[in-house]
Amino acid sequence: MKSCKKLLSILCALALALLVTACSSTESEDTSETDTTTETETTETDEVEETSADTETTTQVGQITAIDGSTVTLQLGELTGMSGGGFDGEAPELPDGEEMGDGEAPEMPDGEAPSDVPSDGEAPSGGDGAPSGDGEAPDDLPTDGEGGDFDGEMPDGDGDFDGEMPEGGGFDGEMPDSQGGGMGGSGFTAGDESLILDLTDVTITLSDGETGSVSDLAVDDILQIEYDADGAVSSVTVLSLTGGMGSGDMGGSFGGDSTEVEQGTAANTIDEDGDYSGGTYTSTGDDENALRVDGATVTLDGITVDKSAGSTSNTETGDFYGMNAALLATDGADVTITNATVTSSAQNGNGVFSYGEGTTVTISDSVITTTADNSGGIQTTGGGTTIASNLTVETSGSSSAAIRSDRGGGTVNVDGGTYTTNGYNSPAVYSTADITVANAILTANSSEALVIEGENSIALTDCDVYGNMSDTQGTSSDENVHSVMIYQSMSGDAEVGTSTFSMTGGTLTSNNGDVIYVTNTHCVLTLSGVTIVNNETDGNLLTVTGNSASHGWGSAGSNGAQVEFTADGQTLEGDIVVDTISTLEMTLTNGSDFTGTVNIVENAEGGDAVEDNAVITVESGCTWTLTGDCTVTSLTNNGTINFNGYTITLADGTVLSE
Repeated sequence: MKSCKKLLSILCALALALLVTACSSTESEDTSETDTTTETETTETDEVEETSADTETTTQVGQITAIDGSTVTLQLGELTGMSGGGFDGEAPELPDGEEMGDGEAPEMPDGEAPSDVPSDGEAPSGGDGAPSGDGEAPDDLPTDGEGGDFDGEMPDGDGDFDGEMPEGGGFDGEMPDSQGGGMGGSGFTAGDESLILDLTDVTITLSDGETGSVSDLAVDDILQIEYDADGAVSSVTVLSLTGGMGSGDMGGSFGGDSTEVEQGTAANTIDEDGDYSGGTYTSTGDDENALRVDGATVTLDGITVDKSAGSTSNTETGDFYGMNAALLATDGADVTITNATVTSSAQNGNGVFSYGEGTTVTISDSVITTTADNSGGIQTTGGGTTIASNLTVETSGSSSAAIRSDRGGGTVNVDGGTYTTNGYNSPAVYSTADITVANAILTANSSEALVIEGENSIALTDCDVYGNMSDTQGTSSDENVHSVMIYQSMSGDAEVGTSTFSMTGGTLTSNNGDVIYVTNTHCVLTLSGVTIVNNETDGNLLTVTGNSASHGWGSAGSNGAQVEFTADGQTLEGDIVVDTISTLEMTLTNGSDFTGTVNIVENAEGGDAVEDNAVITVESGCTWTLTGDCTVTSLTNNGTINFNGYTITLADGTVLSE
């Protein structure tokens, strides 16, 4: 008890010293009460200055939610916190309700400052109630205003402080909150408005002070936008926000690297086993689920879930752990959902989210609709499981896959239904998990249709898949335009290893770019009985290459792909390209028929060539019909090759022809 009393007395003395110092810095002997009431109030977020309603905004702050070529989409908001004090941007209230800045020190409860508060900002020198009781400040208190060696216990003493602060002193016994994660911290709080900017020819200053370009920006970066007198963007600065004392990162604030499980709050929580029918669950709050099922075994029938407003303070906690999702199942919950209607119009508001090992969501005959950015349809992370059947899922925001997984992966099984996306960077399926889909229609109207990241998989059976990626809109369109992308981002969201893509039956329609693009990963690719339609006349059937590393996908010149491609009873048409730092082992088997070319091209980044770039095997009963000259490393032909007047040149210089 003594330790608590002494701790509070020290905090009291330090708080009073801070208040006196703050007021002394603005002291003016002749400031009148009228001056106080007319004084312009400032906040700690002067970086986000806005003029009055009838003038132009000169500065704004926002968080990147999408990058499409030179166009950046931002979620606008404000900086919070202050440097050095851990306050939340507002000075503590004074006893009489007046604000600081009037040139006078705050009045204490009895109208006078206590006699034992020194005027020099140092700790009290003893007396009744002084922390040490020996007339001297404790040896281990810092004297320079910085953190010292304080070990969590106060020095012994005989002061008679009773553990409570005097009433009306403007200090309630607790230090003010810091929105930035701790003393000296700052953070970003998202608002409800978004902004789309074209940053062509705009000066961009990176967080290290260097001048950069749009290619140096990434989703979740915090930008400060400066406008000129005409309202045009004059410059952009990437802000580096800090979390705890001396921290170099945001400690989980918006856009930070979230390593701690944070799920926010829930407007409605079910944590007891049971059956629930016909309920309506809503949310408009930030960082808040409309419905959370926490560790319980429940059946939900005919429910309505609506996340109509409220944004997330951190897209990573939203993507990884389910913060701000409409419906979140977590902590080993076993949830069965039928005939549900789930809607979300909140930023980073995923529809139905299954998080964590032991958590299972089984959902059928339901409709899920999301409209904002970073808002997938069904989301699975952290080793969770989702089993879905006969769903109608539609998303409209960017980075909003209909079937989606993220860090920690899990297992997703889908049977039947339609899954449609309308936003950029929003494939029908984005996999950092093991995902199987059967008998479904998968449509991406403004994005590639399927993406596999790292050591994960997509297996499709009798599905109809449609991709329509933009040439200019979408974060990876500057590298390659495609309908299926298999890669390793190196972001930490997926383990490095073998990506697996298999498709049996159904159709794969590519409306723009290459049909399949593989980079910076090892991939096992199998197609069997798939009808492939390539509506892009210049698009390759398969591209296996390195990349520029502008997105962090490995190191330029050494980030090629290694693909083992089996065409099993498959009809193929189109060109296949593999660069000199990549490898392709292609096997035609079980009566497969391939019409097209295979060629080795130089790596665009000048990387060192590897061996066995293109090893082709044509098994008995299979046919390869050439549509142009080809270059391959080696060829094993036990089937039929129709040269059509073209040649195949091997790595050893041998030229094959009819």
